[in-house]
Formats: sequence, structure tokens, C-alpha cells
Amino acid sequence: MGILESLGAFGTGALSYIIPFLFVLTVVVFFHELGHFLVARWCGVKIDTFSIGFGPEIAGFHDRHGTRWRLSWIPLGGYVKFHGDDSVASSPDSEALAELSEEEKRVSFHFKSLPQRAAIVAAGPVANFILAIVIFAAIFASVGKFVTPARVDAITPDSAAAAAGFEQGDLVVSINGEAIDSFSAMQRIVSVNPGVPLEFVVERNGEPVDLVATPELREVDDRFGNTHRIGLLGIQRSASPEEVSQVRYSIPAAVWEGTRETGYVIERTVSYLVGVIVGREAADQLGGPIRIAEMSGQVAKLGFLALLNLTAILSISIGFLNLLPVPMLDGGHLLFYAIEAVRGRPLSDRAVDIGFRVGLALVLMLMLFATWNDIVNIASRS
Repeated sequence: MGILESLGAFGTGALSYIIPFLFVLTVVVFFHELGHFLVARWCGVKIDTFSIGFGPEIAGFHDRHGTRWRLSWIPLGGYVKFHGDDSVASSPDSEALAELSEEEKRVSFHFKSLPQRAAIVAAGPVANFILAIVIFAAIFASVGKFVTPARVDAITPDSAAAAAGFEQGDLVVSINGEAIDSFSAMQRIVSVNPGVPLEFVVERNGEPVDLVATPELREVDDRFGNTHRIGLLGIQRSASPEEVSQVRYSIPAAVWEGTRETGYVIERTVSYLVGVIVGREAADQLGGPIRIAEMSGQVAKLGFLALLNLTAILSISIGFLNLLPVPMLDGGHLLFYAIEAVRGRPLSDRAVDIGFRVGLALVLMLMLFATWNDIVNIASRS
């Protein structure tokens, strides 16, 4: 089956992906833009438009402050347009700004102090991280997590674990000095460290034993047929039901665990991007809207909690992506503000315009590359 036939097969089942995809993306985008909106209001900025989606408006209304809240046809993002903005990317136009009245300048984003502008811009990604922490915390407090001791039940022959001297019955106590309380905690560390020697402390016959093992980079398929490249030791676990315990957390503890979970996702994202740059990871793992839609549909079949978990992970990804120092993104604005703080004055309109053009080109290239990866990924499973 060729690429066109594969895409046709994907399209046949696309309806089952649309609702989960729209739910996940709308929640993430709404909270991102809400972060900008709330801090801008707090700083006295007038907001002209709050839009979920781009393009022609489907429905909308004006609130008592004059903001137009709108839902648009293209559900691949959103924006908050501040008073005095030349575009939805908050690019300034000096001539237009100069023509504003003193009253308009008082409520214009571009006439606010540098710390206020930076806070408004940073609020979007921060809101994404807060959303993720809240979702994770809610899951930990209500459902908790299932914990299986990190005990070795079997070892794959000729594996990294076999070469390191692991034995059946070993209980992993720590990795690189970090305490390990479950098999999944061990898997997480191992999976993101292929080719990196790890120092293990295991309990063997009641005594501590030091081992050094280097996870091997392997390709594994998940239950939906998606291929992932991760580090593997070759340790197998087949826990009996009585060995699995369900741990529920108090609200403070759940918030802390949610924060740790968010930190782990950020750390894994940074590790992957660095791996792509140095050639350790393949860039074909980058996905675009098609893959997000497909994953949303797949995860939705596992239940609403699984879909919420995906929402938290995507929220972190969107927040992190927006902090990259690329013009057009929030991180690009923060980069301009940092330069302004050092120079003592803003960049020229021409410099900003060139920056936005370069940023737009980079964002479009990334979107095209990610979409191409999505198409190839679908075709490879045919």
C-alpha cells in the first residue's frame, strides 16, 4: 500500500480522532492564551481579541471590557490580540503606535514597562506548566499510581543487564544515587539514557551490590503500533497481583508529584532535542498535528484519565516549545526583551521585522517537517 492509500485508510477512521484531538488541543491552547490574558489584564492592558483557532470566526461575543471572545474555523492554535498590536503575533508598528491617544497608550501592551511585557509573554508557557501540574496532581490524588517493586524476575541473554552482572531476584535500590521505589521509576531512567553507563545499587540476598550497566538503544513498538527508540537493559518483570500496590497521595503530596512529573517530561524533551542536535536521536520522532490527532484517538480508547494525561504532556510540550528563542514564539519575544534590557532601548522596527520573518520561516519549516514525518509514519505501518 502506497502513501496515498495509507493516508486514505487513516482518513477512514479519522472521525474517531477528531473529538479527542479537539478536546486536547482546545484545552491546551485555551489555558496558554488564558495565561497571557490574565496577566495582561492584571497589568492594565486592553485585550481586543481572545481567539481559539485561526481564520474566519464560527461564533463569538464581546465581554464588558470590550474583548471579542471568538471560536475560529482552523483549530490549530489560538491567540490573544492586545490593543496596539499590528498582528496576532504582537508585532509592533511604530507609526501606528505613535498615532494612539494618551488614553490608548495607557492600555496598550507596547507602552507597558519591560518587566510587565516580559511577564505577560511568559505567562502563556507558565500557564501550560501549571495546567500539567494540576492535571497530574488530580490524577495522583484521586486515582494514585500503581507501584511494582523494581525486582529482577528474568534477564534477557546477551543483554546489557546480563553483561553488567544482574541476577534473578535482585532488587534495584538506586540508580546514580537516586532512590528507586518502583519498576516504572527504573524504566524511566533507563529509557532516557541509552549508551550512558549507569551506577546501580541492588539488594541481593539482603546485601547491597554495586553494578554498572549501559542501556542499549533499541526500537520498541507500543500497543498502538508506534515505534519508539529507548534505552533497554534486558530486565524482565512479571509481578503477581499481591506485589502491586496502589498509592494515593494527599493534595500537597500530589502537587509535589505532579511537579516532579512535569519536570521529568521537560527533562525528557530537552534530552531528546539535544540528542537530535548531536546525532544521538533521530528527528523522525518529531510529530505534527496528524500524529497528535492519531495519538489522541488512540489514548481516548483507554479512557478519560489517559486522555487527561496526554493533555498534560501536550501542555508541557506546547509550553516548552513556546519558550524556544525563536521570533514568532513567546521565547522570541523574551529574547527581544532581554536584548532591550541590555541595550537600554528596543530593537529597531526593521530588526524586529527581519526577526519575525526568520522566525515565521523556521516555524513553517518545522511544521512541514513534522507533518512529513506524520505521513511517512502512517505509510510505514501499511
